[in-house]
Amino acid sequence: MKIYVLGNLLVKEDSLPLLMIPKLKKAFPDIDFQTVDPNENFPPEGEKNLIILDTVLGIKKPLLLDLDDFDTIKKTPISPHDYDLLFHLLLLKKIKRLEKVLIIGVPLYPQKVGGAGHTGIKSAD
Repeated sequence: MKIYVLGNLLVKEDSLPLLMIPKLKKAFPDIDFQTVDPNENFPPEGEKNLIILDTVLGIKKPLLLDLDDFDTIKKTPISPHDYDLLFHLLLLKKIKRLEKVLIIGVPLYPQKVGGAGHTGIKSAD
């Protein structure tokens, strides 16, 4: 199994997924955790089912989301980067290049009001 990890160490609020990698690799040695830049050839050609670990705005604990969940939430991007990733994944699913996308959402680090995760999705809480 492969999990793509998104985040940005330069933006503290968006760094938690990357900071989790060493412990995750130790706890789950059979899982291939790959750090990726969503703006550079992501997802890889031929990959139809993705699992992504990323920061999600507005949650207090980890949450498992399906890309279909994002289709029903009003898309209010926090930055152009947020809009690009979500729009890109939804478009790829619509044209059948992707079949299933699961997102393991983690809260902002440290938790505070504001900031941005890649998805730009606000929870319903």
